[in-house]
Amino acid sequence: MAITVLISSEVEVEVPFHDIDVMKVAWHGHYVKYMEIARTQLTRKFDYDYPEMEASGFAWPIVGINIKYSRPAMYGRKLRIVADLIEWELRMRIRYTIYDAATGNKLTKAESTQVAVNIKTGEMKLGSPSVLADKLTAAGVNLC
Repeated sequence: MAITVLISSEVEVEVPFHDIDVMKVAWHGHYVKYMEIARTQLTRKFDYDYPEMEASGFAWPIVGINIKYSRPAMYGRKLRIVADLIEWELRMRIRYTIYDAATGNKLTKAESTQVAVNIKTGEMKLGSPSVLADKLTAAGVNLC
């Protein structure tokens, strides 16, 4: 079954010295930080970054992350991170692909899942609030 990409964004980051281990490889936990940079760029693309989420009355905590490391990200290398929104109706699911920017080699595949939580009550919403569909539609995303 093919996955439909609703909207996509990409960013480039360089692996800094403070992110590496003794082998000059980015520590596995830092990949989540790189994904966060790409996710922020993606949500800005449809005007639903963290300040807009808060203003809408919803927080969107991460409830799951799945990462498959294929090749290492090395110190000083530029990474190209592609973030694709692949689900929005019940939750936000975002797929990430991390590439070596110079070679184009795929280094890592990942996916995160976020759910809407009412900020006032702390209750998880069953399904995404209408504000998400409104923001995606305003950004020209076809939700059908």
